Amino acid sequence: MPLRPLPLRDAELAFDPQWLAAAEADALLADLREALPWTVHRIRLFGREHDSPRLSCWIGDPDASYRYSGTRFAPQPWPPVLNPVRERLATELGTGFNSVLANRYRDGRDAMGWHSDNEAELGPTPVIASLSLGATRRFVLKHRAEPTRKLVIELPHGSLLVMAGATQQHYRHALPRTARPVDERINLTFRRILPSATS
Repeated sequence: MPLRPLPLRDAELAFDPQWLAAAEADALLADLREALPWTVHRIRLFGREHDSPRLSCWIGDPDASYRYSGTRFAPQPWPPVLNPVRERLATELGTGFNSVLANRYRDGRDAMGWHSDNEAELGPTPVIASLSLGATRRFVLKHRAEPTRKLVIELPHGSLLVMAGATQQHYRHALPRTARPVDERINLTFRRILPSATS
């Protein structure tokens, strides 16, 4: 199924709920559980440091370091299992990704708070390709200037959501906690770090 546009003003979104076949998604989920050095990152909120409510791993080319929440992360090398995904995304989207943030949500208590992927090293109109593996979770986008303007998407196993254009300028997004019993989920957000912005 090809990516289909999602209607949301001031945003450029495309979605494919079955970008990876079930067997491919199952294999990738199992491989990433074992292949990546998962860690709990420390993040700064309101001047204080906290453990992030998820496990993470920053992966990329050697020059693709990334600053988030006051901390600069040096990339882990690309695991071979991600090379076919990276190449397919580059072909289909016409964007060469040099990094990916892997987040592992162990259950419904793990979450991602409201934020935009608008760091300077991503450029003004970044293309963010978000691949979901494992449990289906709810993803919410909310307009910065008009908070009542929002979009809620269920992200199932093997789905791909692409955020491009001015989406990060106008919207924040989050993966809320849920009290429902849910299994583990791994999310991969492929990005392009601009080397000139990290030097």
